[in-house]
Amino acid sequence: MTSSLRTPSGGGPVLVTGSLAFDQIMDFPGFFKDHILPEKIHMISISFLVSEFRKQRGGCSGNIAYTLALLGERPRILASAGSDFGEYRTWLAEHGVDVDAIATHDDEVTASCFITTDKADNQITGFYVGAMKRARELSLAAADDGFGAQLAVVAPDDPEAMMRHCREAREIGLPVVFDPSFQVIAMDGESLREAARGARAVVVNDYEFAVFREKTGVEGDALFDLAQLWVVTYGEEGSKVLLPGGESLEVPAAKAREVVDPTGAGDAYRGGFVAGLLRGADLGVCGRMGSIAAVYAVESYGTQSHAYLRDEFWHRYEENFGTP
Repeated sequence: MTSSLRTPSGGGPVLVTGSLAFDQIMDFPGFFKDHILPEKIHMISISFLVSEFRKQRGGCSGNIAYTLALLGERPRILASAGSDFGEYRTWLAEHGVDVDAIATHDDEVTASCFITTDKADNQITGFYVGAMKRARELSLAAADDGFGAQLAVVAPDDPEAMMRHCREAREIGLPVVFDPSFQVIAMDGESLREAARGARAVVVNDYEFAVFREKTGVEGDALFDLAQLWVVTYGEEGSKVLLPGGESLEVPAAKAREVVDPTGAGDAYRGGFVAGLLRGADLGVCGRMGSIAAVYAVESYGTQSHAYLRDEFWHRYEENFGTP
């Protein structure tokens, strides 16, 4: 294993933009499909009795930055939070995340996500934006002044903020990993094309990838006129790194010792993948780093409840994939 991958200091500073939120996570000890009648789909009114409830620290920027910090990177979050964010801010700082660019608003509460998961890992989610709507007021260029980021991750946030951050990153010549995730629903085709334009990579799951292509009308090799590469995740089936000319790298999923909660696995994958990019790893290794980071997340309840030493991470990598 190369020393550049295992170095404790990581690959350099990275800006992470995106939501900060509190996740209200609930477990339903059954299957949604058993309680949804197809002939009544137009008038659903269902209450699920949940067996577990926990309030967790979350949000895409918090989750991704947490994984990056675990892997020895130096992430700075650019995001908006509310008057209830104090304990969360302290916790992030204590775990190696730079919080200087997080704006807090006394007249708002931090965004909140309400997630119910059934036994098949299907999820029903509601999201209250709260202070997240103020993220459009934040400048990526200002956040990078004196920080010297090597890369910016633009993760789901207020859509106007995502557009602004991608535009400012291009203006200052900062490579971007664009992660539209669930905001492919809120953004129109023109906005998605503009945000992805010039990105080092776009990371989506297979459903989001289909929505992106449908909304933008961009298919095949034309995708690489927008971004250098595309990373598509498939949950327990792994992921693919798509390259120009129809080439792709198949990335296997890591083996979970126990599946406790899938929430946050996608953000953890992105953190692992980006850590590989920062260290100059080949794309297959980047994807496998994402797989290992994701499997740690699914083995714990909540999106930032897991932890590992970097030596433990690389031992787990070798157990699953051998020496990179």
